Amino acid sequence: MKSISGIMLISAAMTLLGTAAAFSQSDGVMAAKANIEKYSQIPKFVAPGAAFDAKACMTGKSIFTIPASSSIPFIKTITDHKNAIAEELGFKHSEWENQGNPTQWIQGIDYAINNDFNLISLLAGADPRFFEPQVKAARDAGLDVVAAHLTGLEQDVPGGVTSATAIDYKTAGALLADWAISQTGGKVNALVLVSNEALSTDSMVSGLSEAFDTRCPDCVYDIVNVPISDWATKIQPTVTAKLQSNADINYVIPIYDSMSTFVVPAITITGKGDSVKVTTFNGTPFVIDFVRGGQVEMDVGENLDWIAHAMLDAEMRILCGLDAVKDSKVPLLVFDKNNAETAGVPAEASKGYGQDYISGYRKLWMVQQ
Repeated sequence: MKSISGIMLISAAMTLLGTAAAFSQSDGVMAAKANIEKYSQIPKFVAPGAAFDAKACMTGKSIFTIPASSSIPFIKTITDHKNAIAEELGFKHSEWENQGNPTQWIQGIDYAINNDFNLISLLAGADPRFFEPQVKAARDAGLDVVAAHLTGLEQDVPGGVTSATAIDYKTAGALLADWAISQTGGKVNALVLVSNEALSTDSMVSGLSEAFDTRCPDCVYDIVNVPISDWATKIQPTVTAKLQSNADINYVIPIYDSMSTFVVPAITITGKGDSVKVTTFNGTPFVIDFVRGGQVEMDVGENLDWIAHAMLDAEMRILCGLDAVKDSKVPLLVFDKNNAETAGVPAEASKGYGQDYISGYRKLWMVQQ
């Protein structure tokens, strides 16, 4: 009787443990779904600071943007929109075109110093930690230097710059994990592609790892680094090799959506289109077209025009003697097959997010009542 009783107790304990694990997994999936739902709503404009007369205070001032790479559509689109907004407001804005080489970024800093610009904007990955002496030289020459769309809200100002205008990268990373968790019921085996030289990667990976570890501890994910300068040559063969060697992979997560240019062909070549899905971040228009067409399952979008407004707003505030903005208040929006068409056909950089921000910024800048 003691033996039977012991077996019954062990069996009951194992049942309770199994039930607790099931509840835990279910709770994690529910939490992931709730987070996705929260970021599937049209965002509202939130002013990052007090109103100011942008046209008046920017008269005679100039901003020089050095993007991480002019060849990345996401970054190029933001830069082009900064140009258009600066023209509307009546001040000089120029771009230093480059292919993502830090030596080119340094050349851009020298150009800005020698051509009497007032502020250098290091945009979306041009990391000042790689060239702190040049940043110091620019500041010593009287220029402000800003890291724009580079750091997460929780990260410190890097590399001796005047300020850093941050994005909620950590939440974006969490949403990539949450989507995969919610779609698989907590049975994720993911290949995660990152670019470690971008400071934003640290924040995104932190959010992604935290979401997996807290909401789906049994999920499997393999993080592989591909430097930005190697995307065109290394992403497709890397993904192809991983999919061929591991039949259990069900998600590829390129944390920056322009990587999808090279991920989608790899999935097609390996014949994995039905079993391997893609979830990513940025909201670049051609990737939202991929979402609409079924090649990418979900893209956590940022309105690229909204980003251009937010980055310029922060930079103008510095030149106008106002307090620096850290939180740019750029919102995130989940795009999937249900709402991808709201971004336009083909998708456009500023569609799908509502129009609230357009009048919001113009009222903030006192060019519209």
